[in-house]
Amino acid sequence: MVLNQKGDVMISRQYRDDVSRTAADSFRLSVVAAKETGTQAPVKRIENCSFLYTRHLNMYFVALTRSNVNPALVFEYLFQKIRILKAYLGEEFDENSMRNNMTLIYELMDETMDFGYPQNCAVDVLRLYINLGSIRPQDEPEPSQLTSQITGAIDWRREGIKHKRNEVYIDVLESVNLLLSSTGTVLRNEVTGQVQMNTKLTGMPECKFGLNDKLVIEREDTGQRKPGVEIDDCTFHRCVRLGKFDADRTITFIPPDGEFELMRYRVNDNINVPFRFIPAVQEEHGHTRVSIDLKVIANFSDQLFATNVIIKIPVPKNTAKAKIKASFGRAKYEPEHQGILWRVKRFPGKAECHITAEVELMPTVRPKPWNRPPINVEFQVPMFTASGVHVRFLRVYDKSGYHTQRWVRYITKAGNYQIRI
Repeated sequence: MVLNQKGDVMISRQYRDDVSRTAADSFRLSVVAAKETGTQAPVKRIENCSFLYTRHLNMYFVALTRSNVNPALVFEYLFQKIRILKAYLGEEFDENSMRNNMTLIYELMDETMDFGYPQNCAVDVLRLYINLGSIRPQDEPEPSQLTSQITGAIDWRREGIKHKRNEVYIDVLESVNLLLSSTGTVLRNEVTGQVQMNTKLTGMPECKFGLNDKLVIEREDTGQRKPGVEIDDCTFHRCVRLGKFDADRTITFIPPDGEFELMRYRVNDNINVPFRFIPAVQEEHGHTRVSIDLKVIANFSDQLFATNVIIKIPVPKNTAKAKIKASFGRAKYEPEHQGILWRVKRFPGKAECHITAEVELMPTVRPKPWNRPPINVEFQVPMFTASGVHVRFLRVYDKSGYHTQRWVRYITKAGNYQIRI
């Protein structure tokens, strides 16, 4: 059911008889009136009934059940429902647009769930036979084709797609999470990555995608010098055939048309950290001055460069002024950030840069020890992967045997990148 910010039921649909509409009163009193949203877990157990909810603007999307269901499945359905409504009603759909499209919303509810079991949640397929709202109707499909789209296994791609040029764009995006101690010891070091694809392919092609996965390379015994990368925690788009991946680690799929996220992964070992930091911070006696000396070394190739590098060096709250000298880039004390922000637009690979700062402190009545927050770093390095992951191949198989152009791009950026001082 969907409730407004007052807790009034706007739309509800019962798929089973074990939950009554009066349960909405319990939810309104226990969650909406108590203003629990955002402070408590989005799962509430009231009178032997489980309420799982999420919010969009000022509306509550609530799922009710008395069964012992998988909460991840329920939340995924709620998120997919909001995504579908955004496609039909606009990104910022509100209470008024919901009330003005009751018929459409009940149709979508009946198509996306049956007897409490989620069904078809693909917008591309729903738009074939529900053409209300802002979704533009496409060419009317044949009845047999429509049936296979609705009930078939490949609901993320329709038949008959044609492109003048067959192209595939692949983006490997990685975030580096690093935490170094003040002595240089690595406390946390991991890379989370995702593979984004934009496919413009004709027909119903089958793609085979390969990374330098260590398990695959060791099994193939290709004799190449560089070892593979141990890739952990892989999650895939639903187009990927998980049976094939479990059997021989091959990523085989029939891709959706356009942009989509193929997979996510995590790497914990043998990470090439983009930047090395050597900090030295000294507090002089009397708590009147702090000396900061920081050396930054780029570990990536000298043919590459990092862009939009921002290094935030913390200073005490009672800082009066700071005398800063940086080898290149711009550095400035910014009181609103309680630190020195050092900005470098373009940082060459293998380069070393240096910054020194003399920070003068204002005298305080009750001096408090400085807790020394960590240095925070932001950056982006094109055509570089900290994990060492790279695309080995992408093969496209189609009946017509057309030629496909492939484009690959790598981008590494800072996730939670911190150095204690």
